[in-house]
Amino acid sequence: MIGLIGYLCGMGRGRKKERKQFHQVEIIDTAEEGLAIGRCEDGRIIQVSGAVPGDLVDAVAKRKRKGMFIAQATSVTRFSEDRTDPFCSHFGLCGGCKWQHMQYPAQLRYKMKRVQDAFQRIGGLDTQLIQPIEAAPEQQYYRNKLEYTASDRRWLTEEELASDEVFDRDAIGFHLPGAFDKILDVDHCYLQSDASNRIRLSIKALAQSYQWPFFNLRDKTGFIRNIIVRNNKAGDVMVVLVLGQEQADWITTLKDHLSQAFPEIISIYTCINTKVNDSIHDLTVELVYGQKTIVETLHHVRFHIGPKSFFQTNSKQAEHLYALTKKLAGLQPNDVVYDLYCGVGSIGIYMADQCKKVVGIEQIAEAIEDAKENARLNVITNTAFATGTVEMILDPAFIQTHGAPDVVITDPPRAGMHPDVIRHLLIAAPKRIVYVSCNPATQARDIQMLSETYQLITAIPVDMFPHTQHIECVALLEHK
Repeated sequence: MIGLIGYLCGMGRGRKKERKQFHQVEIIDTAEEGLAIGRCEDGRIIQVSGAVPGDLVDAVAKRKRKGMFIAQATSVTRFSEDRTDPFCSHFGLCGGCKWQHMQYPAQLRYKMKRVQDAFQRIGGLDTQLIQPIEAAPEQQYYRNKLEYTASDRRWLTEEELASDEVFDRDAIGFHLPGAFDKILDVDHCYLQSDASNRIRLSIKALAQSYQWPFFNLRDKTGFIRNIIVRNNKAGDVMVVLVLGQEQADWITTLKDHLSQAFPEIISIYTCINTKVNDSIHDLTVELVYGQKTIVETLHHVRFHIGPKSFFQTNSKQAEHLYALTKKLAGLQPNDVVYDLYCGVGSIGIYMADQCKKVVGIEQIAEAIEDAKENARLNVITNTAFATGTVEMILDPAFIQTHGAPDVVITDPPRAGMHPDVIRHLLIAAPKRIVYVSCNPATQARDIQMLSETYQLITAIPVDMFPHTQHIECVALLEHK
């Protein structure tokens, strides 16, 4: 198996000590965080990284969590039929795409199983109502946004550490899992269009040619800190340069270089971040070149995407997800639709042409401003948006103001819906609820809490993120 040792043995470094060994571990299932579940010879269950269900492996313990060993596969004595060679040279070190060593049909199978297990075990729901999983049409270069981190202390391989050479330590890439100050320098990433790779490498080369300091993640000093690259299906690109210090001449040089070298870049922003954390949502961004936004089109609807916009990161599969949600909603011309956790209003705006009114609720004020702008962009006049937490906003007075909902679309964060939201929904009693979720466990829990009044009609898993364990699921509930 090509490259096996390279991605099985990316273990942590530091002081050497004896670690527990596991032999002839049978890998029987997948687990969270890209791990697999293994059964040892003595019947003990452990979690293993670098393994695929069907493998028989030897492993070494890395840590213990909640009484269970987390181990790293060190060798494979029997290869699973579902195993394949990872296509990325960074696999096993980078924290993304943890299922690259599993064939795509097997990934879909285990994602489907995850939804079925959650619905049955947590929700006590009929799994026969779950339809086959919808595969992603593209398994590479499917993201429309990536954020890279710069560092002046590139993570070194075991071979580099053992040599006497002096290595270039500048890096622009991704954090190693569980290590905030260790950055893997990325040669090529398969998540976003190749323009993203070319832009990242060009910025690194330019910074080194001018000897601009890369960011030190411990001291919080340096110039190049983060690079955010956004693109749409048409190939337009927005670059957000997050910088650790204000250097007007350097910024001008960087901006001029990018705008001249990459005609696909239509927007460049800068942001000065001297905080401890990398988040820029509470910081000012400045447009230094081109347009304020890029525009993404999903079927008949256009969306403005700004430097801080919240938007589905897989545009092509988002088209399918929204169309599926709209179909399940079964909209009628006089329906009032509530779009809970609406973000930039994308799902509600997508549905607005087939109903009387869309009412969106979202906690993040900037997202609501984007939602209003997106409604204006599409000349949609039958929408209203409110800022605040759904559990606080969605009360009888709000419903009296905006009208009782006939259909509710809910797309909550991974934690699911707050119990007060469920209580408000039971009081509002819409005819249908379409529940879009990125976490089948909390989705199943919430559906069970609604089950006294609502009946699950169908659920459809949708793969938005190939080569990861993440799965979206759209469920339709109807009032009994």
